[in-house]
Amino acid sequence: MGIEVVEGDITAVAVDVIVNAANSSLLGGGGVDGAIHAAGGPDILTECRLLRATTLPSGLDAGAAVATTAGRLPARWVIHTVGPVHSRSEDRSDVLRSAYTRSLRLAHSLGARSIAFPLISGGAYGWPVDDAIAQQILAVESADPTVEFVYLVAFSPDIAERTRRAMH
Repeated sequence: MGIEVVEGDITAVAVDVIVNAANSSLLGGGGVDGAIHAAGGPDILTECRLLRATTLPSGLDAGAAVATTAGRLPARWVIHTVGPVHSRSEDRSDVLRSAYTRSLRLAHSLGARSIAFPLISGGAYGWPVDDAIAQQILAVESADPTVEFVYLVAFSPDIAERTRRAMH
C-alpha cells in the first residue's frame, strides 16, 4: 500500500473513495462534511437520508463507516465516518483509529483501489492536531485489508508538513 500526503481540497482529489469526516446525523454540517455535501451535490444527501430512514435511524456511531454515492465528486463513493470528540478525561484514540480502519475495510469490500482521507477529528471535534496525525498514520499503516493507494489530504501547508514529518 502506498501512502502519500497531499495538500489541498479533498473534494478535488480523483480517487475511488473520498472519506467524509461526518457528524453522526449524516445530514451535512460544516468543515469537510459541508464541503463534500456541497461539491458532491444532492445525491449524497438523498442517500444519507435514506440510510437514516432505514438502517441508521439513530445516526452513525463514532468510529463506524458507511458508503454512499459520490455524486458530482471525482470519486465513485463517499465513505462517511464519524470521529470522536476529543476528551481530556477519556482516551478515545481507539475510536479515532477505528474511523480510519473501518473506512479502509469498507473501501476494500467495495473494490476500491484508492482512498483519500481528511484529518478526522482534528478540527471542530477538538483533537490535538499532532496526535490526530499520529493516530491517522498508525491506523492507516496497520490496517488490514488495505487499498493500493492512500492519500492523506491536508487542508493547509502546515498540516501537510506536520503529516510528512510524522510519517518519517
